[in-house]
Amino acid sequence: MRFFITLTFILILNIGFAQTADQYFEKIRNDEAALTAFFSQMPKGGDLHNHYAGSLYAESIIQEAIAEDFYLNMQTMAVSKFRPVAGSWEKFSTLQNIGQLERYRLKIMQKWSVKDYNNVDYPSDKLFFESFDKFWPAADGHFEQGLLELKNRAVKENLSYLELQVSPVLFEMKSEDLNGYNLKLRELSVAHNEKGIMLLFDTLYNAYLQRGAKEDAEKFNKDFIEKLHKSLKLDDDHFTMRFQNFVLRFMEPVDLFKNLVVNFISADSSPQVAGVNIVSPEDGEVSMKDYWLHMLMFKYCHSRYPDVKYTLHAGELTLGLVPPEELTWHINAAIYTAGANRIGHGVDMAYEANCYDLLRYMSKNKIPVEINLVSNEFILKVKDDRHPITLYKEFGVPIVISTDDAGILRTNMIEQYVLLAKRYKTITYADIKQFVYNSITYSFIKQEAVKAQLTKDLDVRFKTFEASLPLK
Repeated sequence: MRFFITLTFILILNIGFAQTADQYFEKIRNDEAALTAFFSQMPKGGDLHNHYAGSLYAESIIQEAIAEDFYLNMQTMAVSKFRPVAGSWEKFSTLQNIGQLERYRLKIMQKWSVKDYNNVDYPSDKLFFESFDKFWPAADGHFEQGLLELKNRAVKENLSYLELQVSPVLFEMKSEDLNGYNLKLRELSVAHNEKGIMLLFDTLYNAYLQRGAKEDAEKFNKDFIEKLHKSLKLDDDHFTMRFQNFVLRFMEPVDLFKNLVVNFISADSSPQVAGVNIVSPEDGEVSMKDYWLHMLMFKYCHSRYPDVKYTLHAGELTLGLVPPEELTWHINAAIYTAGANRIGHGVDMAYEANCYDLLRYMSKNKIPVEINLVSNEFILKVKDDRHPITLYKEFGVPIVISTDDAGILRTNMIEQYVLLAKRYKTITYADIKQFVYNSITYSFIKQEAVKAQLTKDLDVRFKTFEASLPLK
């Protein structure tokens, strides 16, 4: 009897904390400094949508470029390990010797990130997507430092899980002789001939296997993913990291499908590779032309590797970016054709054909949307009630909050939640808490015991957090 009385008391006490925390949250939701303090302390579970390269802050990449004495393009602020033939390039050591390094450091950060961006001089989406090529030569090859930087930052922000889009599979398979299939695939795509496309995928898939796709995937897992994960001790008692492989939308169909097959094999055979994704601007010429074909590629790979999870950037579009009819079908295709387990962004949902039915389907089938508020505002100029987050919430679609590219955007997970609280008054503390738990529930972690432990850890963290609030 004493046990049941004690248990009842604990339950009442916990409910009391939650209710009082909700009241405190409503009291401060128009006070940005108070909200920042609140969300700094609040456990935030996992970040399920973040790109390794875009999550690194420019300061650390610049240090690598200086340490290795890279060349800097004096106009574009791109870096190169070797001096290119065209353009005006200077070594970082030269800039340092003539006392110009600090001056150029600021210019570099303005090209590698949104620092000091004034919303006037240059299109925000171009600045964002062009930054990757500028800094990647200095970031490449420093995965050890980069992964530890991201882990340490996440821990300090009270996250317990990162699901990181870290790299496409590296392989040496030759497939130039198969390029003739590019035209055939596109002709079948224009004719919307799914059966014909799937038959060609069979041919290509078998060719890839014969040329060592499985061996390339296993080598990538062993020499890159598992080696880094183990040597850096990325998992510990209070933190877990998993990876997503990804493919690039702008590639020709044969090469993209080859990459996707190898990425699926990698994800199917490694406990650290949680899933697969597709990246690059969704409004790019090839991305738009081949979008449906890409969705069929995921559908096909799923038929071969049904246990592999995948999340798709879908609906990262808005009116004016593409012709209006193109806003009506990308999320539909990602869900119904590709069979995505999650979608990233989902910004054009209100324009999608039969969006109410689509929202109901996502809700019924527990297909979450990864919401990236700062990213959507900067790249697409979509914020406040133009953003469909409350539409997703109204229909019961599971929501997770994520950062996308915290380094380039110079943001963090704390800011995502501050904006969420300030902009969307119908979203309560209970909703936000659910979003946090969703980030573990709908993660692609393969080991159920790990997922269960992260959930238990969240229980403890929230209890401690709610008990620490300045309640009166």
